[in-house]
Amino acid sequence: MTERAVTVTNPLGVHARPSALLVQTASKFQSDIWFVKDGQEVNGKSMLGVMTLAAEMGSTVVIRANGPDEERAVEELAQIFAIKFDEN
Repeated sequence: MTERAVTVTNPLGVHARPSALLVQTASKFQSDIWFVKDGQEVNGKSMLGVMTLAAEMGSTVVIRANGPDEERAVEELAQIFAIKFDEN
């Protein structure tokens, strides 16, 4: 299992568009992917699950992956957080 903690840095947090981007990206991988915030773990390939995290600016989210391409999955998902969901 590979995991990495990331910080939500865009002002609007993880709303509908970033959630869709994360789910679309996670779905490209064979690995099982989860996002964890404040002890709540959700399926990273579920739009509703990701949105229920209510991850606002400044919150920490742990990306977890388990499977054949887990390292690449975590890296690519962390990069999406790093570029603020491309929302400058």
